[in-house]
Amino acid sequence: MYDYDLLVVGSANADLVIGVERRPGAGETVLGSDLALHPGGKGANQAVAAARLGARTGLLARVGDDAHGRLLLDSQRAAGVDTAGVLVGGAPTGVALITVDPSGDNSIVVSPGANGRLTPADVHAASALLAASRVVSAQLEIPLETVVEVVRGLPSGTRFVLNPSPPRELPEEVLAACDPLIVNEHEARVVLGADAGDTPEEWAEALLALGPRSVVVTLGEEGALVADASGTARVPSVKVNAVDTTGAGDSFTAALAWRLGAGESLADSAAYAARVGAVAVTREGAQASFPTAEEVAALCCAGPGDAASDSGSAAGRTPGRKSSRDKAAGEPSRGASL
Repeated sequence: MYDYDLLVVGSANADLVIGVERRPGAGETVLGSDLALHPGGKGANQAVAAARLGARTGLLARVGDDAHGRLLLDSQRAAGVDTAGVLVGGAPTGVALITVDPSGDNSIVVSPGANGRLTPADVHAASALLAASRVVSAQLEIPLETVVEVVRGLPSGTRFVLNPSPPRELPEEVLAACDPLIVNEHEARVVLGADAGDTPEEWAEALLALGPRSVVVTLGEEGALVADASGTARVPSVKVNAVDTTGAGDSFTAALAWRLGAGESLADSAAYAARVGAVAVTREGAQASFPTAEEVAALCCAGPGDAASDSGSAAGRTPGRKSSRDKAAGEPSRGASL
């Protein structure tokens, strides 16, 4: 019996978010909305997303002994995440500077801070957490050598999920452990290098050849592609009025990892994760946008307009940003950007 459906090993950041009419070019200054502060970081986001869906979730991360660190711990506990694995101190809490344009697309710069001090020794010391987990998920906002130690410490029978973001070349032992490796187009091209190919099917085939047991390629408005030894399949997106894509990929990964651990197929897990991501993009912020299982189920019975308006409340909105209710009548719906 596992204590955790999902253990997330990864980053925890304070997200500093500004809405802009357009993102600045080199050397250019643009005016934005009032600054909003949200708990974030790919690891912390995944943990909150999974817990909100009902998964028994733990987080192994490091935050600073500061106000941002306390914000992150409070957010995790409020969502029901077990924070026994969250270490405090060593450096200031990581910070992400995020600009969001009117279409909901974002640009992010991360200062790792304490995330860069999550070490292989920390993972080794937390071996009991890994042993208690059905699925372990990781990203690359923490040191790569720490992710390698996670792979080396995985107990037999524990599934490993990796989103290599920000992307970089990966060691063979990490690639071989991935089930699945979850990438978008940019991440696929970085991992594969010059011979990436031109289509998602080619990327998936080339990635599988590197050693992962399965691969998921997220395609934004076009949904996702899943691939393993049995073949490939397309998973359609859910059409909604996107407001803010921040954290959507994290909610997708968390939902996918949880459903895989529950025994669902790769394609079915990805389809469920796409619905989770679709709800998330209709709300502003990262963790504040993540839905409950009941909200995901409700999306299955609603049209795009209903889904957007049902989830477009003022709660968690970034000052100065438009909600889906403010969009011009007749504006086309968009798929979740993952």
